[in-house]
Amino acid sequence: MIEPELAFADLNDDMACATAYLQYVVKYILENCKEDMDFFNTWVEKGIIDRLNDVVEKNFVHLSYSDAVELLLGSNKKFEFPVKWGLDLQSEHERYITEVAFGGRPVIIRDYPKEIKAFYMRQNDDGKTVAAMDLLVPRVGELIGGSQREERLDHLEARLDEQNLNKDSYWWYLDLRRYGSVPHAGFGLGFERLVQFATGIDNIRDAIPFPRVPGSAEF
Repeated sequence: MIEPELAFADLNDDMACATAYLQYVVKYILENCKEDMDFFNTWVEKGIIDRLNDVVEKNFVHLSYSDAVELLLGSNKKFEFPVKWGLDLQSEHERYITEVAFGGRPVIIRDYPKEIKAFYMRQNDDGKTVAAMDLLVPRVGELIGGSQREERLDHLEARLDEQNLNKDSYWWYLDLRRYGSVPHAGFGLGFERLVQFATGIDNIRDAIPFPRVPGSAEF
């Protein structure tokens, strides 16, 4: 995982950083790995260079979780997993949004229900959602997940209680807020997912040097 953390940042800063990071990496690949990309374009995924150019050149779509659910419910697509406000989006939902609904453009979904996100994500003023975001890309789905962190001690303690988590076990985390904190945000990017996205490889196991697969552990 690649996990930057930004001080004095909110969710908008977090999304901007994630966008800039992904665009920089993709642009660097296109400019400095041309032979490799020609190989992938010929033998792995036709059109991958055009797809990556779209990441660099086109604006990312921004969508709230609520709007994403409405979009999925309004589609004629029959999904394996149900779509309902309050349920997490599955890979098939994410890929439909980025590949079909928005024609292959990266999509950032924000403001998820607090029940399906971690306790440390900052609660929004509506009391129902948190300042969290996922960046979706074609063929992979979620590539980056992040949030603005909850810097308010009383809200953090309330979230621990809501999720029936023992506050004594999180004393060290609470102390970070108790003795001084600032608004901050961060995200995690799955490196193997990035390799998969940038190369066009179908199976993520082929993007990992030593993949863990069922039956491979001898001890």
